[in-house]
Amino acid sequence: MRRYARLTAVIDLIIDLEPREARKSIDALVKHGMIPRLPVDPYDFAKPDIRRRWIDDKNMRVFSMWKLDEPLLSVDLFVEHPIEFDLLWSRAEVTDLGPVSVRIASIPDLIALKRLANRPQDLIDIEKLTEIQKLTQQRDDA
Repeated sequence: MRRYARLTAVIDLIIDLEPREARKSIDALVKHGMIPRLPVDPYDFAKPDIRRRWIDDKNMRVFSMWKLDEPLLSVDLFVEHPIEFDLLWSRAEVTDLGPVSVRIASIPDLIALKRLANRPQDLIDIEKLTEIQKLTQQRDDA
């Protein structure tokens, strides 16, 4: 498969927002020294009513966490699912990253997410992802 690399210091995560599962994700980030960029309790993210207030009152789309000793490392957690979580999960590609495996959104889902953001860089990303998608389809058809 053809790859397109674009370096960014932000890791975007769409996680299960069920409170218990969201808390597990926050636990893992806190364990690795991540703290919220905003002056809030990181575990508030796991509370649906608080997330809803952030969305309604602050127009928040992502909850950002970072490391004080590595300020360029940042994680953005979507505060609501831009695409149904179970669909994203089922269509994701599992990739091994050394000691851990991660799920990466499928190319069609990445394109859909980029369309939602619709920033200039996202439009470039959509073009590159569409090229990769076409090449992959051609390879699979051959």
